[in-house]
Amino acid sequence: MSGDGATAPITQALPTGWRARLDLRPQLARVRGSAIAIVQIVVAATAAWAFAHYVVGHPAPLLAATVTISSLGLVRDARPRRVLETVVGMLVGILVAEGFVVVVGPGWWQLALALAATLFVARFLSPYPPFAIMAGVQASIVMSLPASQPFSRLIDGIIGGVAALVVTALIPRNPRREEARDGHAVFAAADDAARTVVQALRRGDALRATRGLEKARAIAPRIDEWRASLDSGLAVAGFSPWLRPQRAELRRHHAVLTAMDFATRNLRVVARRAVYLCDDGRRRPVPAELLAELMRAAGLVGDSLDDIAMQPVAREAVRAVAARLDPAAILPDGTQSEQNLVTALRPLAVDLLTATGMAADEARAVLPRV
Repeated sequence: MSGDGATAPITQALPTGWRARLDLRPQLARVRGSAIAIVQIVVAATAAWAFAHYVVGHPAPLLAATVTISSLGLVRDARPRRVLETVVGMLVGILVAEGFVVVVGPGWWQLALALAATLFVARFLSPYPPFAIMAGVQASIVMSLPASQPFSRLIDGIIGGVAALVVTALIPRNPRREEARDGHAVFAAADDAARTVVQALRRGDALRATRGLEKARAIAPRIDEWRASLDSGLAVAGFSPWLRPQRAELRRHHAVLTAMDFATRNLRVVARRAVYLCDDGRRRPVPAELLAELMRAAGLVGDSLDDIAMQPVAREAVRAVAARLDPAAILPDGTQSEQNLVTALRPLAVDLLTATGMAADEARAVLPRV
């Protein structure tokens, strides 16, 4: 965050015209981000189909491919447990439908009974709604397509599920790319919200302070996205032999995430107090500058996600601000509300210190006694 008085516009120009319509960068970025997932699906589905056809001898092993494709998918969450749950859901549908085919044969009313039974069983087994839907889809396929021998399609489904899990381990999706992107998005959103609050305090602008509070509240979904990608990355790194060296770094990022979750909550507290203060239209440059310095240090914490060497630099930057957060000393003639705003910066500083790897007790000891 820049320390000068430059302000960020509340609104900004949007590109229009044929150049904007022909901009293919979002589509190319989407394809690039899904490249490993596409490779996983192609390799696993082809291998499962070929094994079921050439080794097991099934003439048309459709479910070997469909189970593989559906269980891997293109979603961000590629943890092995999610893949396994998806496979189990589809196998439940195949097993129930195969049982109906053997007992009562194919047909429209048999399909209705098999589908109903599958959905009831799947809902009983799992609270996850897509689990039942995937089981139902596979049951419908089994009831609609002929089979050369009983339960051959269940064997195909098992082959597809095993192929999906093997590929998850041997051709893993890079967990660092997604979670690092989500982590930087959290720091960028926090910086944007804090910058708006700083501008409001410098100007005594209640409208801008309210906008800063709205931005601070909007950080929560980004925290959730970062947590989801980190949990997925940790699970994949623990399952794949190629990614195990990344587990230590992912665990460090998880500690930063936990600290930033608390930090962004405290940023909302700071923003709410700024809204209250700015109602009178007075400028408050001292708390504004303190928040600006603290968030400049937070930017260094964000840089440490990519370079652990930045961690001690960030720690010292946060420490330099935290050691001065004595409301009475900074604002001896300030109102109680102004001093309360400075007080609200103290837990924010502690959270940022813990994000640099400092123990919570040690971080609290940095603050001056009040």
